[in-house]
Amino acid sequence: MLEKVILVGATLKNQFSDGQSLQELQRLAHTAGAQTQAVYQVRLESYNPATFIGSGKLQEIARDCEASRADAVIFDDEISPAQQKNLEEILPAKVLDRTRLILDIFAQRARTQEGKLQVELAQLNYLLPRLSGQGAAMMQQKGGIGMRGPGERKLEYDRRRLRARIARLENEIEQVKKERALRREKRSSVPLPQIALIGYTNAGKSTLLNTLSGANAVYADDKLFATLDPTTRRVSMRGGGQMLFTDTVGFIQKLPHSLVSAFRATLEETKFADVLLHIHDASSAQRESQSRTVRQILNDLKATRLPVIDVMNKMDLLSPTRLRALHAQYPNAIFISAQNKKGVSALLQRVEKALKHKWKRRTLQLGAEQTALLGKIYNQCLVLSSHANTDGSLKLTVMCTDGNWQLLTSLKEK
Repeated sequence: MLEKVILVGATLKNQFSDGQSLQELQRLAHTAGAQTQAVYQVRLESYNPATFIGSGKLQEIARDCEASRADAVIFDDEISPAQQKNLEEILPAKVLDRTRLILDIFAQRARTQEGKLQVELAQLNYLLPRLSGQGAAMMQQKGGIGMRGPGERKLEYDRRRLRARIARLENEIEQVKKERALRREKRSSVPLPQIALIGYTNAGKSTLLNTLSGANAVYADDKLFATLDPTTRRVSMRGGGQMLFTDTVGFIQKLPHSLVSAFRATLEETKFADVLLHIHDASSAQRESQSRTVRQILNDLKATRLPVIDVMNKMDLLSPTRLRALHAQYPNAIFISAQNKKGVSALLQRVEKALKHKWKRRTLQLGAEQTALLGKIYNQCLVLSSHANTDGSLKLTVMCTDGNWQLLTSLKEK
């Protein structure tokens, strides 16, 4: 049964708001399995330090909660522990904020052990300052003569348990980071071009990876954060050889700092890519603001020096007039429909072109007795052309990194 929720967004009167964030909150609520009963956009002179919004509007929302039998009220901004406690005394429903809602969605979506660890760490860091006790049974232990009791009270005990669990999770995630580094090192020993798919949530990254790899490698759905854990698949290139394409977690406005911190190891995989594909939802009315959000997070990750290809996805949903306007606005972008597999060939051509800064064009001559190396060459290089001579030797034109080239020439000389 779907939970009934009321959504509340608040902005200052001297600030412009187009309502996009609140629309996104409604989609997040739907993704989490909730049914929106009402949406409030509150304009404030200043934020109330005690209850975030004013008492008059709170009373109105409280009446709406009772009338609609809402299960929760969700605020579009992060509210402090004190504000949450005060709001729960006024509103006859659970009080959540955007951060808690996203954490709930991430908890549903995490599939790998690493993803589950990261989500739990973010949840506990969110929960820790919000532990509050009521009554004598939850009072913290006091020190001094005559005040020594049987031991810790429940509140302090819960806090100690949470801190201990957080410490264990941080240690486990640190171990996962080491294992990730080892896997990365192993990948580099047999180098292949690495391409990272980045973009706003629901831009179509997972659908594109499935299209490129020719299999349902990743769960794809028309929901925010349909996939959470990164997935890497090999994709065969037109000229021969293969590349590694990695689908990363989608970005979002107001991404909670706790999540950015918890998923930094995952997001930092983008820094080790040769090329970034920035997937845009070309059909979205919020495309510009979504693009700014992605660029800001890339800047935070210090991944701005990598080649970036703008990919306008969902072109099949655009009118001819809108499509022409976007072509004029983004003349260097690649326009595709990952769902209908349109424009994918042009995208792969652009990727090959962008790789030239690292994957260089070279000529390799193989004697007739060296053709056994062909398997390794095709696995590690982009073979652009192959010409067989009458004496059984081969002349290959390839694209490969300096590391690939050194490895192949050393094998050739043995």
